Amino acid sequence: MISFNKNTPLADRIRPEKLEDFLGQDEIVGEGKLLRQAIANDRLPSIILWGPPGSGKTTLAFIIAKQTKSEFVKFSAVTSGVKDLKEVVVRAEENKRLGRNTILFIDEIHRWNKAQQDALLPHIERGTVVLIGATTENPSFEVRGALLSRCRVLVLKQLGSDNIIKIIGRALKDKKDGLGNLGIKMDKKSIDVLAQMSNGDARVALNVLEYASSISKKITFEIIKEAFQKSYLFYDKNGEEHYNIISALHKSMRGSDPNAALYWLARMLEAGEDPLYVARRLVRFASEDIGLANSRALEQAVAAYNACHFIGMPECNVILAQAVVYMAKCEKSNDLYMAYGRVAKDIKEYGNLPVPLHIRNAPTDLMKNLGYGKNYKYSPDFNYKEKQEYLPDKLKGKKYLK
Repeated sequence: MISFNKNTPLADRIRPEKLEDFLGQDEIVGEGKLLRQAIANDRLPSIILWGPPGSGKTTLAFIIAKQTKSEFVKFSAVTSGVKDLKEVVVRAEENKRLGRNTILFIDEIHRWNKAQQDALLPHIERGTVVLIGATTENPSFEVRGALLSRCRVLVLKQLGSDNIIKIIGRALKDKKDGLGNLGIKMDKKSIDVLAQMSNGDARVALNVLEYASSISKKITFEIIKEAFQKSYLFYDKNGEEHYNIISALHKSMRGSDPNAALYWLARMLEAGEDPLYVARRLVRFASEDIGLANSRALEQAVAAYNACHFIGMPECNVILAQAVVYMAKCEKSNDLYMAYGRVAKDIKEYGNLPVPLHIRNAPTDLMKNLGYGKNYKYSPDFNYKEKQEYLPDKLKGKKYLK
């Protein structure tokens, strides 16, 4: 049993210890889900938990620790390194001899460099440790491919306001570790406002609630604003406004209105939106809505993402502003987007059509004898004017790009 003192943050004191109390992530730990079964059977694979701040990554790791018989070791990638890993491996090897698993939880695993991540590989491969990595960054970019291939990536979504409201209610009622014995009063409207202002981050909600309860036993909207230490922008009202505003930004850029695009960008950033989320949307926009009309747009979007990753907020606001205005002023084309849709439709309709024999690879004599590569026309020899079909027979002459 974990014991807390008065200095332990509220968010840690009321952390749930059972999956039944874990909110908002039924897609990965709901009834019948593979991860839930793996936890129940104490056969957990190595996993990477990817999700926004306050979505429950650390909480889920601690629940796993409580519900399995494994030894649980927690690292922060900011303060721990290969030396610490070696010490854990020594203990893990002894545990393995005794028939006990060792779970290594590495928070912010994206902060470990290539050498540190590589050091994990042999121990995961041999089953010496079971890894649970937690990250707010896209593991495709921040986690080594070799490590990713040995782990299952589980995506945690941002908590909705309804989940945050339940978590706030739990904190207010809990008499053992929460605020239940302090006589804290908070009306439904103030709870709703706190949930909205927390923007899907349960830890933010609980930290603000804890600070507000130290100011007054009657928590009002004004006290919540003071606890946040910033003016409130209605950005994630019931989870819908978030999508409304990103849609407004997208459509403003598509409509070539840089002024409106700048406004909606600022609405998101000033309300505390993750700049990398915006940058990722720009990367998609560059190919979906600009595409071949200006191939440099994708370069600009990727550069903006990398720059935001390097320096973060608030310094990266002008970088995103530059990228948004650039996208808005670009000539637009959705030819690639539409063409890919047509291709995907044909693939669903026709399935796995065979590759024409003349463009198949023929590395062996057997393949050559079967006709692989026969009559293929090497384009440079024909000055790229050869008449040759590259699509499957059922799709001959099909034009996806109009």
